[in-house]
Amino acid sequence: MLTSSFVLGSTSHGFNGGDMLFQLVMFIILLALLKKFAWGPLMGIMTQREEHVANEIQAAEASRQEALKYLEEQREIVKQSRTEAGQLIENAKLQGEAQREDIVNQARLEAERVKESAKREIVQEKEKAITALREQVASLSVLIASKVIEKELSEADQEQLINDYIQEAGEGK
Repeated sequence: MLTSSFVLGSTSHGFNGGDMLFQLVMFIILLALLKKFAWGPLMGIMTQREEHVANEIQAAEASRQEALKYLEEQREIVKQSRTEAGQLIENAKLQGEAQREDIVNQARLEAERVKESAKREIVQEKEKAITALREQVASLSVLIASKVIEKELSEADQEQLINDYIQEAGEGK
C-alpha cells in the first residue's frame, strides 16, 4: 500500500498555494515579456500608423485648399476674360460706328464738292453760252446794220430780214 501524500498526476481537492504562486509569477513574467517584445513594438507601429494617417489627412486638406484657391483664381481669370471680351466688343462697336460716321461725312463732303463743281461748271457753261450769244447778236447786229445801210427797208422788209438772220444763226449752231 502506498500511502504517499504526494503523487504525481493525482488530484487533490485542497488549496495549493505553491501552484498558484508559480502561475502568478509566470503570468507576470509573460506580461513583462509581452510588454517588452510585443506591446512596445506594436504600440510603436500603431503610433507610426496614426502619425502617417494624420500626415496624409493634413496633406489632403492642404491639397484641397490649394485646389480651391486655384479654382477661385481660374474663376477670376474667366471673369476678367469675359469682361475684357465685352470691352473689346464694345470698343469694336464704337470704332465701327465712328468709321461709319466718318465714311458718311466723307461721302457728304464729296457729294457737296461734286455738287459745287457741277454748279461752277454750269455757271461757266452759261457764261460761255451768253458770251457766244452776245457775239452772235453783235455780229448779226453789225450785219443787219450793214444791210440796212445798203438799202432802206420798209418795216415788213426789216422784219423779214431779222427773221432770215435769226434762222441763219439757228442753223449755224
